[in-house]
Amino acid sequence: MSAVGTAGTAGLGAGPGPAPVRHGRRLRVPFLLAVVGTAYLAVFFVIPLVSGLIVSLMSGNPDDGYTFTWNWGIYGSLFIDPQVPYLTFLGRSLWYGAAATVVTIIVGYPVAYFIAFRVSPRWKNPLLMLVFVSFLVSFVIRTDMWAFVLASQGPVVTALQAIGLAGKDFHILGTGGAVIFGDAYNDLAFMVLPIYAALERIDPRLGEAANDLYAGKVRAFWHTTLPLSRSGIFAGVLLVFIDSVGDPVNSALLGGTNTYTIGQAIQDAYSGNQQYNVAAALSTVLMVVLGIILFIYARVSGTDDLEDLV
Repeated sequence: MSAVGTAGTAGLGAGPGPAPVRHGRRLRVPFLLAVVGTAYLAVFFVIPLVSGLIVSLMSGNPDDGYTFTWNWGIYGSLFIDPQVPYLTFLGRSLWYGAAATVVTIIVGYPVAYFIAFRVSPRWKNPLLMLVFVSFLVSFVIRTDMWAFVLASQGPVVTALQAIGLAGKDFHILGTGGAVIFGDAYNDLAFMVLPIYAALERIDPRLGEAANDLYAGKVRAFWHTTLPLSRSGIFAGVLLVFIDSVGDPVNSALLGGTNTYTIGQAIQDAYSGNQQYNVAAALSTVLMVVLGIILFIYARVSGTDDLEDLV
């Protein structure tokens, strides 16, 4: 009996021993993942951001070089110089980005809704792949092809003129509408995927319950499906708006002299004129403005559901 009691006591004492070890291992995994994510953000976001700020505070020229002089006055001179209206370029970029974001929501939400609720499971992945099939082609090539489609002799304008909806002088290419359309086309997938991910998490029985409570389809969608997919819309807006505002390609290939954007100004200042301090200052201003706008948007729309989506 004493031997059995001793063995039982030893077993009881030894049982809880490995538990703290396993618990410690479980804690180390998320910690290590957090370290990796933090290091990634520091290397590819914080360091470039600080480097850009430092370059913007330099003075000099391409011939003699640039030196760090705490040149804070460059930020004031950028928006005072009447010869180069950077403030106009920034406002135009924000308008194009906002308009393209609205277009992607209008087009992308029905696509995501159809794939999530109106398609059998075996067809969902193929349809999602079709949404992203355009990414198999280079971004510049895709945009350049739209320049051909929207040209004055292209199929779109020719068809509109043939049915009497456009005159002989009508043109799309070189206008702000062409730039907005190009931004929306290139970023449409960035809106469809987050909305689809949010819709996929919604229990279809919620809509049935709303119908049982005498709510019509429109009212059930407005009060049930749309609020529950808010996190997907929020994520899509972030992706599309940020990418559209700073994009120089669509405005360069699809726009004209009256569609010059802040992205083109940054690209020309850096690559064309080698004004590295000006390009860095414009980039810093753009990031600060975008940060303020997105912070206000997040406060207004709320981000509680976004945590569930992630």
